[in-house]
Amino acid sequence: MAHAALEAAKAKAKARGGPPGLRTGRLTGGGQNPRRRRWSGPGADARDPQPLGRLASRLVADSGWAERLSSARVFGQWALLVGENVAEHAQPVSLKDGELTVQASSTAWAMQLRTLQRQLLAKIAKGVGNGVVKRMRIQGPTAPSWRKGPRHVPGRGPRDTYG
Repeated sequence: MAHAALEAAKAKAKARGGPPGLRTGRLTGGGQNPRRRRWSGPGADARDPQPLGRLASRLVADSGWAERLSSARVFGQWALLVGENVAEHAQPVSLKDGELTVQASSTAWAMQLRTLQRQLLAKIAKGVGNGVVKRMRIQGPTAPSWRKGPRHVPGRGPRDTYG
């Protein structure tokens, strides 16, 4: 009887196309992808826990946010990039196409920033990366605009209303 069962198993395996000793079913994963293993093992695996910084870096790279993130670092780390003394008297306003617009607190500070422009660009490139800020446009303080409303009459303006 055992001999007949063995002969039947061999015939079934031969009809199936596999070697006689190979078993299928629960032990090999039965119907799952044969390339996917069911255990992690001693090596690194994609399913292992990952550090949050690595996952965030991968998300930024996959989404194409690297340029926007580096330009946002200019605004967020302004005091660290240019120094506390400069940051007290100058604030970044906008960053478009590599041109950083900076608003100075006085005309004297605007002139000082223009003379320090190369050093500031080097510090920013060192902290954020090359190519993020290519040039700076430094503005002095702006006077309040007396021009209000859709229509404006040319003339001396508000000087004659003070007395």
